[in-house]
Amino acid sequence: MKEDFIKMDSVETYNQLFGLESLHPLVNVIDLDEATYFPTHFTINYGIYALFLKDTRCGDIRYGKQTYDYQDGTIVSFAPGQVAETELQKGVKPKAKGLLFHPDLIKGTSLGQEIKSYSFFAYSSYEALHLSDEEQNTILDCLTNIKAELMHPIDKLSKRLITRNIQLLLDYCMRFYNRQFETRKEVNKDVLTRFESLLDDYFHNGKTQVEGIPTVRYFAERVFLSPNYFGDLIKKETGKTPQEYIQNKIIDTAKDLLLGSDKTITQIAYELGFQYSQHFNRVFKKHTGHSPNEYRKTQTFYPTA
Repeated sequence: MKEDFIKMDSVETYNQLFGLESLHPLVNVIDLDEATYFPTHFTINYGIYALFLKDTRCGDIRYGKQTYDYQDGTIVSFAPGQVAETELQKGVKPKAKGLLFHPDLIKGTSLGQEIKSYSFFAYSSYEALHLSDEEQNTILDCLTNIKAELMHPIDKLSKRLITRNIQLLLDYCMRFYNRQFETRKEVNKDVLTRFESLLDDYFHNGKTQVEGIPTVRYFAERVFLSPNYFGDLIKKETGKTPQEYIQNKIIDTAKDLLLGSDKTITQIAYELGFQYSQHFNRVFKKHTGHSPNEYRKTQTFYPTA
């Protein structure tokens, strides 16, 4: 099967891929019902932002070896730098509506300043947003409003109105993802339990000395989530980010080693995964207000109850 590899650096490239009309060089609201051409197997290296509301299952989207069999009424999104492979079923016309916009569109706007806060752009495709009928209608209304602006003759308010309507759409997506986290409480608690267990194992079984200080990505991969989705889930469940969890674990373990052993500061730093003891000293003092040596002396002479 022939596969096309497409570097999607412009909205026009996507329009040409499906034979869609171009309304603006930097943004388009797409409806695949209007497509005149249907490639069946392609991989896209995204240089633009893209968000699709899938009306029906028509194929598979893959990140690496992970396949997401999307259901009706789901949203998948992509950001510049992401690569996704799509394989459409033969003889099935894809049905989807969505939004494409180039990073240049939002430069100098409030959306440009806040785009990084829409963390779902970095979620994997199997962490898609599943919408109720009412939520789908809200998204479709937003797309309709953006399309209306694109059809309007360009004036000095066009860019502001287009980007603000895009931001409204993304805000609704954030709201619906928050709702999705709430409705999957049991699954989320399981992820949190596994994270806490993996974190304990990392420190108690000497992985720090082999792999260094643990990263959020390390744990996300072991619970089969993207780092962004994993981070948002943990923050939603606990009020703390995974990085804060890791830092707290480092400090608690360091305190145990400082007070429960006669190991040197350098030995403790190495055991915790720090390459340099000076780095450990800075981190410890930032969190406790004391250097490791000061903490050891203070707690030795004036132990807490």
